[in-house]
Formats: sequence, structure tokens, C-alpha cells
Amino acid sequence: MSSTTATLYPDSIAATWLAARLAVEPAKIDVMRRNGDLIAVREPGSIEWRYPAWQFEGGRPRRGIARIVAAARSAGIDETRLYDVLTAPLGLRESGRQRLVDLLLEGREDEVVTAVKTAR
Repeated sequence: MSSTTATLYPDSIAATWLAARLAVEPAKIDVMRRNGDLIAVREPGSIEWRYPAWQFEGGRPRRGIARIVAAARSAGIDETRLYDVLTAPLGLRESGRQRLVDLLLEGREDEVVTAVKTAR
């Protein structure tokens, strides 16, 4: 599920494409972002929100996305920083190639929420 020309967020898709894919109005996608149901980022200087594809499963936001966004907001973490926290390698060793996103994909949302709460 990738339709992107973005360089900073290669795993993200445009709101218009996402709306078509989910069969909803683009305004609904924006409401979901503002309500904390979706993670979105913007390229510097752009007005277009882009949505990381990994937050979706079966045409719906993955379980835990709203909790992760809420944890980030309560910790004062903006969308760009949240994306960086979720996609950065977790450690320096070979096993450190795993990211918080990978934990989310494994269904380990509690660990992701805890990590986001303590991220700075």
C-alpha cells in the first residue's frame, strides 16, 4: 500500500490516495488525524499530510494507533517527532535494527505506548 513521492517519509501515502483506498471522503481522513486516530506527517514546506502505510491493517487503522497518538500528545511529542520515534532503530547491536513500528506490527502495542510516553 504505497503511493509516494515523498523523500523523508517513503512509507507514507497521500490523504487523497488513502481516502480513495478506504472509500471515505478526504475530509474524514483529516478528521481522523485531528482526533488522534491516525498518524500523519508533512514534508518541510508542504501543506499535504502523508499517512504511514504501516499504521493500517485490512483497510483500517491498526489497533493501538489512537493510544500511541494519545501518548505522544500527552508527552508533548508532535507528529514529526512521533514518526521519528516510531521508525528509529531501537538499539546499536544487530538486533537493534528493530523499530517501535516493528513491535506494533507484532501486536506489542503496550510496549510501544510505554516507549512513546518516555521519548523526548
